[in-house]
This record gives sequence, structure tokens and C-alpha cells, in this order.
Amino acid sequence: MRYPTILSLAAVFSLSACMMGPDYKKPELPPAESWRLSPGTSESIANLPWWDLLRDQTLQGLIRTSLAENLDLRVAVATIEQYQAQFTIARFDLAPSVSATGTGAYFHSTNNAIGIPAPGSGAISIPSGTRSGGTDFGSEFGGVGVRWEIDVWGRIRRSIEAAQAQLLGQMENQRTIVIGLVSNVAQAYFELRSLDLQIEITKRTLKAWEESVAISRIRFQHGDIPKLDLNQFEAERAGTSAQLADLEQQAVQKENLLSVLLGRRPMSIPRGASLTEQIMPPDVPAGLPSDLLQRRPDILMAEQELAGATANIGVAEAQRFPAVSLTGNAGVSALQLTGLAAQGPFGTFGALGSISAPLFNATALGYQVKATEAKMRQALAAYQRTILSAFQDVENALIAVQKTREKRTAQEQQVEALQSALGFAKQRYQGGRASYLDVLTAQRNLFTAEVALADTRRAQLTSTVQLYKALGGGWTPDETSQPERAIAVSRMN
Repeated sequence: MRYPTILSLAAVFSLSACMMGPDYKKPELPPAESWRLSPGTSESIANLPWWDLLRDQTLQGLIRTSLAENLDLRVAVATIEQYQAQFTIARFDLAPSVSATGTGAYFHSTNNAIGIPAPGSGAISIPSGTRSGGTDFGSEFGGVGVRWEIDVWGRIRRSIEAAQAQLLGQMENQRTIVIGLVSNVAQAYFELRSLDLQIEITKRTLKAWEESVAISRIRFQHGDIPKLDLNQFEAERAGTSAQLADLEQQAVQKENLLSVLLGRRPMSIPRGASLTEQIMPPDVPAGLPSDLLQRRPDILMAEQELAGATANIGVAEAQRFPAVSLTGNAGVSALQLTGLAAQGPFGTFGALGSISAPLFNATALGYQVKATEAKMRQALAAYQRTILSAFQDVENALIAVQKTREKRTAQEQQVEALQSALGFAKQRYQGGRASYLDVLTAQRNLFTAEVALADTRRAQLTSTVQLYKALGGGWTPDETSQPERAIAVSRMN
């Protein structure tokens, strides 16, 4: 049988070969048309680009810096490059491997014999009486070898499917890191601005306590109030001063956290709009629950891991069956022998078909199939768990957005009432119609309420960011990343 015929039959056999293992099918999930606390809508806050959601120009600059400099994101990008290379390597396994070889040999015998080089034994001497003075023998060979494993059972194709799933999973992992990074920068920035506001409130309160201490000291010296009143005001001033030191420490530590997110050494962080000037959309529609499955990158990553685990079952099953491969070579050779004319160059051709099948390790390969099936069930459970966690994140964020808005409204009313109460208490105390306890209580209550309101304003902002993150909002590293991702995916098809 001629070589073209062998290759043609092999190609036809490979194309008509089966693929072991199950094909991946997306698991069916129960339908969900609405959220627990919010009806499903066609509009979603996740459709907004992050720069339309976060209007603070300084915060936008910090986010862009983090997307360009953050080291975790750089690790993710390099990991994608690694899996892209591995996927390309896996695809090359379908094609024949071609290698080139070249050899040259020379042999000299001191007696009247013909020396023929032989692998592993140096040379074979054949006695000859044609001439004296020894014998010289030389040979040269150059050729090309081809080896092709025919993917009869689909092992290579399933390996390519698994490699593709790993690559797509890493792309979704990069999106997960980007979403987490931008969300963390925004939340840390709002927490920093909240600390700034609390420091401002604490400094203002401390100044009020210092004025109260000064007035009380004068009144004590004139015998208008007892020492107890003066000590109480001094204690409140000292406590407020200690709280100020703690808030200033937290602010510096928050700046250090933001610096690391920006990929820099700890440094001072620029400020933009104050916490009370931050603009957020009045409505935060959550969209449809079904959209969450197509948007959240952690869900898509878990699905790719499930697809890869399914493909690995086919790889394990195919390893239990015989492997078929073809080997061929073609080259040019020449010989030179003492006393004879040079022979060649002349062509050499060869072909070999081989089949290898497992024998004594067939049982172990069977257990390998069971192991990969168990891994697939693990990936399925992890995928379902990721979906449940995603729904939990959205529901938690929705209730946080709703209740922090209500809480802020109530606390604003509380602060307004306490400000009025403090004014009346000071007037009555200065007029001698109230005790120091009324002023002390009113001042302490107002300070506590103002600090709590600042924290609630921060919580309202961060809950909106958390909802955007939970919905898989449209964070993108930059405008060029999407075309690059499209090119990477197109190369797989």
C-alpha cells in the first residue's frame, strides 16, 4: 500500500472518529422573575459604566490609577497570557509533529577491511583483500520525520476543550478582580471621606468642650459652680480628644490601604467632593435575576470550571483505549568507500503505524475516570453554590440600600432636633436655670448623633457600590481590553 493511501485512510478515520465522554450542557436552573424585596425590571444599575455611577472626579482618577498599577490585576493579566499559550499548545497536538535530522559518520580501519558504522557497536568490519593500507568509510544523511497521533477517541479534542475552558475561566477571573478592585477603591475612598467628616465633627465638638471648660473654670473660680461640674466638662473634653486621635489614626491607615490598592507605597490620598456632596442615582433598579447569571464573572468562571471538568472525563475515558499513531520519514543519503566511487545521493523513505493499549493499568485508568467524574460533580456543586451566593449578595445589597436611606432620613431629623436642644440647654445653663448635666447630655448626644449620621451616609454610598458589584456591574479595565478579549476568543474558534 502506498504512502498517500495510508495517509488518506488515516485522515478519513480521524475525522470520523468518536469523542469519548459527555458533551457539556449548561445545567438547568429554576426560573426567577423577581427579587425578594424588589420587582424585576428591564433596567438595571449594572448597565451604567462606573464613571457614570461614581461622579467624584478625584475618585475616578484613583480608580483609573488602580486599574493601571494594581499588582493583583497584573498577576491576572499574566495568568491569562499563560493559559493562552497553554491553549495554543493543546491545539497543536491535533497536527502532526515534524522534526528534521542530519547525521554524518566517518570510519577508518588500519587493516584490509571495510568498516561500516553501526549504532551501539561502533562499526562492523567486513574483510576485504582488494587493497592494503586500511579502509575509509563515510556516510551522510539528512531527512525529515513526521509523527501523527490519530485522535480516534477524542482525547486530544477533549483536552483542547478543557484548555479553552481554563482560558475563558481566567478571563472571567480577571473581570472578577477588576470588579473587586474598583469596588474596594470606591468603598475605601468613601470610608476615608467619612473619617474626614467625623474628624471635622470631632474637632468642632472638641472646640465646644474647650469653650465649656474655659467658662466653667471661670465660674468655678467665682464660686458659681462646684468642682464636680468643672471635672465633668474636663473629662468630656479629654474623651473627645482621645476619640479624635483614634479617628486620625484610622484615616492614615485607610490612606495606606488605598495606596496599596493603587499599587504604590503608603502616601497621602487626594480628596475630592466631601461625603455630603457625593452624588448617587436616586433609583437603583436591580434588573432581572436571570441577567445576573450572564453578567457576574464569578458565575461565568464557575461555569467554565464545570465545562473543563466535563471535558476531562472524556480525556480520562479515551486513555483507556488504544492510541493509534503514524510515523514517517524521508531523506537523502550518500556513501563514500575507499577504492570505490561515491554512492548517492539517493532518497530514503519509511512509514510505520503503531497501536499502544493499556493492559495491566487498565483498572487504574478506570478509577481515574471515576475520579474525574467526582471532580465534575464537585464543579457542579460549586457552580450552584456560586449562584446562590450571588443571589444572596444582591438581596443583601438591596436591603442595605433601602434601609440605609431610611436610616439616614431619620438620623438627619435626630441631628436637627438635638442641635436645637443643645442651643436651649446652653441658654438655660448660662441663665442659671439649668444644671451642667443638661448641657453635657445635649452636647454628648449631638456629637454621637452627628458621627452616626456621617457613618450612615458612608454606608448608603457603599451599599450602592456593593449592589453594583453584586449585579456584576460593567467595570472594564480600559477601552482596549474588550477588543483584545474578543480577539483571544476568536482564536479559539
